[in-house]
Amino acid sequence: MLSLNTLRAKFGVLLSVIIGGALLAFILSLKTEMGFSGNDPEVGEVNGKEVTYTEFLAAYEDVKTQMGGDNFDYNQASQAIAMTWQSILTDRVLVPGFEGLGLVVSPAERKAMLQGELASGVLSSVFADPRTGIYDMSALTSFLAQAEGNIEMQRVWNLIDKQARIERAMNKYNDLVSGGAYANALVLNKGIAAGNTYKGSFVACKYSTVADSLVTVTDREVKNYYKAHKSQYKQTPYRTINYVHFEVEPTEGDEKAVEAAAKTKTNHFAAVKDVKNFVREEAHATMGSTYVAANTLPTDEAKALRAGKVFGPELRNDDEWYASRVVETRNVPDSLELQHIVVSYMDTNLADSLYTAARQKGADFAALASQYSIAETAAEGGVIGKVAYSTLAPEFADALANAKKGSVVKVTFGNAIQIFKVLGTGAVTRHYRLAVLSLPVEASQETKRAVHKEASLFAVNAKGSVEKFEEAAKTGSVLPSTMNVNYDSRNVPGLANSLEVVRWANDAKVGDVSDLIKLDDSYVVAVVKAIDESEYKSLDKVSQQIKSTLLRQKKAAILKEKMQGATLEEIAANAGSKVESFADAKGSSYYVKGIGVEPRVLGAMASVAADATGAVLPLIEGNSGVYAVVVDEVAVDAAQTVELERVKAQAEAEAMASRRALWAVQDQANVVDNTVKFF
Repeated sequence: MLSLNTLRAKFGVLLSVIIGGALLAFILSLKTEMGFSGNDPEVGEVNGKEVTYTEFLAAYEDVKTQMGGDNFDYNQASQAIAMTWQSILTDRVLVPGFEGLGLVVSPAERKAMLQGELASGVLSSVFADPRTGIYDMSALTSFLAQAEGNIEMQRVWNLIDKQARIERAMNKYNDLVSGGAYANALVLNKGIAAGNTYKGSFVACKYSTVADSLVTVTDREVKNYYKAHKSQYKQTPYRTINYVHFEVEPTEGDEKAVEAAAKTKTNHFAAVKDVKNFVREEAHATMGSTYVAANTLPTDEAKALRAGKVFGPELRNDDEWYASRVVETRNVPDSLELQHIVVSYMDTNLADSLYTAARQKGADFAALASQYSIAETAAEGGVIGKVAYSTLAPEFADALANAKKGSVVKVTFGNAIQIFKVLGTGAVTRHYRLAVLSLPVEASQETKRAVHKEASLFAVNAKGSVEKFEEAAKTGSVLPSTMNVNYDSRNVPGLANSLEVVRWANDAKVGDVSDLIKLDDSYVVAVVKAIDESEYKSLDKVSQQIKSTLLRQKKAAILKEKMQGATLEEIAANAGSKVESFADAKGSSYYVKGIGVEPRVLGAMASVAADATGAVLPLIEGNSGVYAVVVDEVAVDAAQTVELERVKAQAEAEAMASRRALWAVQDQANVVDNTVKFF
């Protein structure tokens, strides 16, 4: 029988979506208090149609519960938001698009998926046989039978069914796109040549040998190049800010004060008789939840504890004072090989009956587990395997402390009753349950107030303009950092957990100076220096880059005029250069010894067939100069055949076609992401 607990574990806590729905309803009831009564804010757009706060929040809550909770760090939050957009794109773009193409999942297909005739990754991940990992229709049937009278389970099933149907439609779309992919002869030849090795000679004329004064690049040429290649300069709108970061760090005095406090508290820790009461009253003390094997502790700590002393205080990682004391000692096996039966905590009569039966001489514990246990291990006769004693929760550690091979033990813990059978034990070793005192080395309140005062004074003096900000920085002997911040960023580059700075910058104008922005235990004051909301980088910003490109092209033309001749020797003589050799150049590499990183040169070498060596290749404009190349020898990779390359290239072509088709669809959806304002 597939329980809800099992389903949670297999499907990423999907059941909590139901709970999340109730929470969402409560949140939406607070619209007035949240400040958008009658006006649901726009979080973004898809295909020109708004995505409201309410819609995004509902999808975001679903994603969060499937990811496992609410306490996300910045990176997890960014991932959750990206997944939320993907969910909305699927509902708004992909599913309607599939339907428009006729890529629907028919009732017959859905039935075949449920029966296992058509593979479904979603169904297989949830309803898999734990022994084989293969889809088990009986598990699905059992779950649906339970769901008939259970609204929560029906809702969970609707979510699973929706995902399975979307997956099926996506697979059909990918099959349609990949069916049009084809690995042509050019691709095959390129793939085969990638394994070849080339040897030969070359003449190199570097761009640096042509003086800049001999080449002129006009403003008109730069402007024309910009117009012709404007698509290369697309950008995300951004704001340039200067900011000063005031970090709160412990002073030398703070460090000494924490050290003194650690020693005082450790002396008290060592003197008290009621350690548990000490832990309850001391904010920096904790009681271990498991028993630690003595032989796994650091040597100094193990030695002190074995002698009945308190260990420490010891400074660890330069940021924490640590002390420990033994609360309880046990000589127990370092590991236990276990088998178990799990039943609901409400089935006490069944648990008692199974416990009695399991203790009978000759009892078939595996058969009892297979028949009655609700754990995934039931299919394997309840066998868990070897478990370290130090990993056991106190309830299990207490019950199994004196267990011997063959013992049967019953433990009620959480929402289950477990009956364990001990199949074997490891070597008996000393284990400790420890009380630990841990004092972080952190800034004192006095230091925090001093930094706050310094930052506040700077914020006041910097108000008004970029010039006042820079003058305040000079007066205060602080060094501002300059960064470009994209409107949809979730952090200022180089400044962790700085979403609030991004939000402020997005609403500020040039010359605006922020108030004091608190980030964890530090403060930031920022000024907006410039705003660029253009879709493309301006000509002014890329003109130097374009000039460099045009300069190189014109120098290449001058060098090519000199590099004339039928042989490398003639070319070298005319160009005032010399003939050099190369060897072991591989088509799959990016570097040629003696030449350097020159992909165009390597590409030209790889175009030479084994029966067409000895000819001077057309002059090649590389990264650092113009090259004349002769390939004298091609060592063909015998293991690389046309048929092998065809299989590989076809698979790559199909995969690339599917990916790029999906990218193109999503790019055309014209997503506008304003989530940084709300999430």
